[in-house]
Amino acid sequence: MAFNYRFAIFLTLFIATAGFSAAALVEEQPLVLKYHNGVLLKGNITVNLVWYGKFTPIQRSVIVDFIRSLNSKDVASSAAVPSVASWWKTTEKYKGGSSTLVVGKQILLENYPLGKSLKNPHLRALSTKVNGGLRSITVVLTAKDVTVERFCMSRCGTHGSSGSKPRRAANGAAYIWVGNSETLCPGYCAWPFHQPIYGPQTPPLVAPNGDVGVDGMIINLATLLANTVTNPFNNGYYQGPPTAPLEAVSACPGIFGSGSYPGYAGRVLVDKTTGSSYNARGLAGRKYLLPAMWDPQSLTCKTLV
Repeated sequence: MAFNYRFAIFLTLFIATAGFSAAALVEEQPLVLKYHNGVLLKGNITVNLVWYGKFTPIQRSVIVDFIRSLNSKDVASSAAVPSVASWWKTTEKYKGGSSTLVVGKQILLENYPLGKSLKNPHLRALSTKVNGGLRSITVVLTAKDVTVERFCMSRCGTHGSSGSKPRRAANGAAYIWVGNSETLCPGYCAWPFHQPIYGPQTPPLVAPNGDVGVDGMIINLATLLANTVTNPFNNGYYQGPPTAPLEAVSACPGIFGSGSYPGYAGRVLVDKTTGSSYNARGLAGRKYLLPAMWDPQSLTCKTLV
């Protein structure tokens, strides 16, 4: 499933800039993600990583620490600051209970074996580089000098399954692709850490890990992990057509804190030393900015702050 979360953000920004209201164009529909009776990825799920292109050790550690933080009780037990784990706990409210993600195998493909311009079949092929076995997700991460089909034009990442038909058993066919947009389209895929391509030109936020491309990848990876466990095989939770669904996080575009509106991410926390913006703490003292997630109990887009 193509990840059109960023497209939704910038469509909203364009409408705001043009002086129209969304209500003037279409009647606003209530946001309710319907469950389509498919299998969800619940229980213990292994997340395998395929690093395509050159990533520094620090960049890899920021992303790996984020995934490990999703189920960390150490950070979640601190009530002082919202944690990555408390953000992830919203997925427990979807049918089937908790999804516990554990980092599994990692493969480094630094010599670009498929070149630096990838198509969709390449992504599926890369996702099979790791024999994850049952109940796993393979995440393909492409470096800042790798272009991917429709990257920056309509998507910043995608998730799907390697099977030709929607799977009705959690058999490990799910995969995710996320690209580093630092030099390609930071105003599209790394907002709010870069000024947007369209819409109100408000000052960008300071990236919490000092890397606009990787901190943007965290936002997109978080979105796709939540979308994947709640709609892994295109028959889980979503609203709209199955070919372009609104999913757990993609249904809440551009919302990071309370009071958000088109072009404004909302009220978030600011580090007094670095001036960086964040709304969640993770392992190793790391800080992250995570998007709102649709809460199936309150039927609202839930933010951490």
